[in-house]
Amino acid sequence: MDVDEFWAVVESAGAGLDGRTGDDGEAIAAALVTRLATTSSERILEFQELFDQFHDALYRWDVWAAAYLIGGGCSDDSFIDFRAGVIALGREWYERVLSSPDGLADHPVVRQAATEEDDGALFAESVNYVASKAYEQVTEGDDDEFYEAMKAREHVAVGIDEAREPDMGEDFDFDNDDEMRRRLPRMAELFLDPPYSATATPPTRLRSVGNSVSG
Repeated sequence: MDVDEFWAVVESAGAGLDGRTGDDGEAIAAALVTRLATTSSERILEFQELFDQFHDALYRWDVWAAAYLIGGGCSDDSFIDFRAGVIALGREWYERVLSSPDGLADHPVVRQAATEEDDGALFAESVNYVASKAYEQVTEGDDDEFYEAMKAREHVAVGIDEAREPDMGEDFDFDNDDEMRRRLPRMAELFLDPPYSATATPPTRLRSVGNSVSG
């Protein structure tokens, strides 16, 4: 399976959902499992390899900040789910987010989430497991067999140091509204209260949860 085929699978599964993934991504995940289960075990493993590559590429502070704004906080695990949700949006939106996470402000699901205070939009936990579930159906095995098969395919690319930390870009304080407005101005406009003067009564933020970046 090549990159074009990967995105064709994702986008065919998402057809008709208009970017809505369902609770925890269940709607798009179910469609992806059905689609992948019509292929072979080898192609399912190839799908997972590409999924992991695309997922890892989103592991950046600015993408995390966008997730933090939408979710009113975003833990490590939640960020895994958010990146899966971005992939589920399809190639065009994935590439837009990779280029500039602030571009999510144009997505109708994100704009609706800001209006309705839906802090679960784009957090698609179930999408992380579509390949393993499809593999189980095709092989009539279990998820242990899937992960063993994936481990057997692992290899160290020439010139790549697996121990090297990913480049997440510049770290910054997600709880600093001024910094968030500077980094993600359009997303901040959707999800943060407007700035207030020193003499005005401080407003209540749209999102007030206790999640931390690392919690």
